Formats: sequence, structure tokens, C-alpha cells
Amino acid sequence: MSELFYSNRLMEAKGQDMPGKTLTYEATGVRSLLKEVMDRSGQNILACYQCRRCAAGCPVGEETGVTPDRLIRMVLLGDREEALSNLLVWKCVACYTCGTRCPNNIQTARIIDALKQMSKELHIEPLTPRIADFHAAFMKATENKGGMKAVLDEMKGQMKLGRTMMKKKRMHLKLDKIQNKAEVKALYRKAKQGKGV
Repeated sequence: MSELFYSNRLMEAKGQDMPGKTLTYEATGVRSLLKEVMDRSGQNILACYQCRRCAAGCPVGEETGVTPDRLIRMVLLGDREEALSNLLVWKCVACYTCGTRCPNNIQTARIIDALKQMSKELHIEPLTPRIADFHAAFMKATENKGGMKAVLDEMKGQMKLGRTMMKKKRMHLKLDKIQNKAEVKALYRKAKQGKGV
């Protein structure tokens, strides 16, 4: 095992404390995490050269404190704990902006989905349980097991839910009317004439 340090030789020479944390690097751990994530996501993470284009377009990167490039870096360095338990894994909206901007066509959203599945398999407590519940419900609803029978069962379940919602007046079949049609038409007219709103 070799160790890498975020260090500044000048500060070390002056006897001052070095900034940052010590990063322990274990080559076998890196290879196993990297291989698993690449196999699950189908993405060539090794092609990432940290240009940060993905970070510039990420709508949740600032909120989560982790951007797609940093997440890839965690995987490349074998930091399994940080890669599996950070807010980006659960708050990614899978907009694929990161992949669109990537010069090497790395779809980070697929990497995030792989990490999310790994996190669930290891029973790591999600940092945002409501999002985890939504993800589980979505995955269950979209999995296609059982062929036509499963489709018919899903349709029956949705119809039952619809009837219940209609009884409770949470859903209706009538069309909503646009109010103030004249005002909406005036806005469209101004926009077509180039006057703005």
C-alpha cells in the first residue's frame, strides 16, 4: 500500500501543518471499485481527464457539494465510501447534461445510477430517504417481469387507483378552460410583433 498526500513542500519545510486530508491509496481497492462501476454503468471512466465541462452544466452539483467530475474522481481513486454515500448519488435528476457536454461521451448519470444500485445492495442509508423511496417505486413500476400478465396487472392497479382518486375528488375528467383568453392572445400578438412582453 502506498500513500498519497495533498502536500505543499514549502509548508512542510517551514514546519507548518499541511492543508487538506491524507488520502490513502490502495491499488487493489481502486481496481475493484473502478471495474465494478464501469461494468455496471457501461461507461469508460478512464477516459475522463477532468475537464469539468460536466460540472458546469450540472443543475444539482452546487446544491449537493459534489459535481459529476468529483464523483468520477472518487471512483478513480477508489474512495468507495464517499462515492456511495454522497448527495449527488441521490439528488441527480438524470438530465444527461453532463454526458452531452462531455468530450469523451461519458454519461455520468449512468455511473450515478450504478452507484445508487450498489449503495442499495450494501444497505447504505440514503442521505435523502424520500428520494430513495421514489426511486424504489419508480424502478418497481418500470420493471417488466411477467410479460403481458404484468402489464394487465399494472393497468388494473392504475384503474383502481384512478377510481379511488375520482371518488375522493382528487382527479376529474373534465377539461379546464383557459381564463382571460383575450389577455393570452394579446401576449402572443406582442411576442409575434417582436415587442416582447
